[in-house]
Amino acid sequence: MSCSSPSSVPERRRLLGAVAAGLLWPAAWAEVAPPPEVALELPGARLHGRGSLRYFGLRVYDALLWVGGPLAADSTASAPLALELRYARRLRGPLIAERSLAEMRRQGEIHEARARRWLEAMVQLFPDVDAGDRITGVQRPGEAARFHVNGRFAGELRDPEFARRFFGIWLSPQTSEPQLRALLLGGGS
Repeated sequence: MSCSSPSSVPERRRLLGAVAAGLLWPAAWAEVAPPPEVALELPGARLHGRGSLRYFGLRVYDALLWVGGPLAADSTASAPLALELRYARRLRGPLIAERSLAEMRRQGEIHEARARRWLEAMVQLFPDVDAGDRITGVQRPGEAARFHVNGRFAGELRDPEFARRFFGIWLSPQTSEPQLRALLLGGGS
């Protein structure tokens, strides 16, 4: 097997910079095996895209989008998928839940009683995390959102609208992080 490489130093630097910025999809990423909880929930899952969330330059988490089949940017709400967040720093669970609800509201109005129920459920589901911890959400379209923390099942919320809005935090056109969305949706074939 032969591998061609850029012929000039500036070309190599440009390509390495693009890989570091997440703009190119290294072939090795396509061969990454899904974590056990994703393999169990989404048989045949493959890595579709990945990116990092940064806040004032500090990495908060790496996000990996796992899919079981083809995924179009305009049909993410109806696709079985898993979103794995690998945290790079300590965060409090209740703050993760509050920020999640605020991001879900970007997609449209949520009745206050429903918002309270969702927030209470997320506070129960999302623990405090440290660097290296993982929270994986699995979207079951029209059914529920299921969550795993460090590979262990944490619970589910059986509300299709919650599932659509929750995964929309990263995947909807109304996301507050369009560059991360582009990396998650544009990374796979």
